[in-house]
Amino acid sequence: MVASVIQGVRLAGIVSCVPERRETVADLAARFGEDAAQRIAKATGIEARHVVPPHQCTSDLAEAAARRLLDRLGWAAEDVALLILVSQTHDHILPGTGLLLHRRLGLSKGAAVFDMGLGCSGYVYGLWAAAALLKACGGRRALLLAGDTTSRVLDPADRAVAPLFGDAATATALELDDAAEPMAFALGSDGAGAPYLMVPGGALRRPDEPAHLFMDGTQVFAFTLREVPGNIRAVLDLAGWSMAKVDRVVLHQANAQMIRHLAQKIGATPEQAVLALAGHGNTSSASIPLALTEALGDELARRSYRLLLSGFGVGWSWGSVALTAGPLGVCETIILDAGDAAIPAGLRPAEAADPAKGCG
Repeated sequence: MVASVIQGVRLAGIVSCVPERRETVADLAARFGEDAAQRIAKATGIEARHVVPPHQCTSDLAEAAARRLLDRLGWAAEDVALLILVSQTHDHILPGTGLLLHRRLGLSKGAAVFDMGLGCSGYVYGLWAAAALLKACGGRRALLLAGDTTSRVLDPADRAVAPLFGDAATATALELDDAAEPMAFALGSDGAGAPYLMVPGGALRRPDEPAHLFMDGTQVFAFTLREVPGNIRAVLDLAGWSMAKVDRVVLHQANAQMIRHLAQKIGATPEQAVLALAGHGNTSSASIPLALTEALGDELARRSYRLLLSGFGVGWSWGSVALTAGPLGVCETIILDAGDAAIPAGLRPAEAADPAKGCG
């Protein structure tokens, strides 16, 4: 296990972005039947999900979130020294989506940029990497962009996954601050879990094999209960916190049943455990920050909270962080409409003839 305490970095703001288009239980009923749709919603707690239209990519959602974040914080793009993009649904096989966003956001040539190919643990891993590298790179400000358009890799006829996953991207601003409370991280991984949550692709994909998400839900649930409680206990010990000192626990928003079960197992009360997936579903790497902007946006804009965040999933990969956040300069969710308008007109560069724009 990686155990790490990072001093002198604070969260300055968070913006989440979801696409305008929504699929509801009624849409599922038309596909799978009313009884099946209602059973799925009751078991998962998911009543609707936002999904991108064909022309929108992960980068579009992330760009809208990042632009809103920079604007609300009053940050100049050239002051961002580091950009990390966490996603498993990149716009292209290459180049990395982070580099496309570097240009579209107008960051300086001196900024460091890279992509991390992680899913449900990705936000915690990304925070760890962004905070540690910001301390090391000589800059003062960093952007962590995390999000997925998982709907693009779903078989719409597969009732095991199609009703669960939604699309979203988030932008988190980090800034050096000597007065900031320390962040305590505990991270782990086990590559033996790879076959149980996978999208076949690359050199090992057969020509006749569809690039659709496969998930063995039984294995995912067993892995979560096996690894995550101990990881959470480890990060609380590292931070010197008891569960009673935590204001809110934000677990990866996979499904309501799993969250309640895991929260009970780690000793979190129903009031501590955040549930914010009913209107969004499982948004993979975006699920934790989206839960923060949806469930705690107003509060985090006004006061500080002791937060326990824990992500876990594909790989297997898992990570938890104990941190104090707030008051934040911005903590909100925005919607990207089908015309790509989520920000004031004129701020988005013209890209109609841009060969770097597009999904695929």
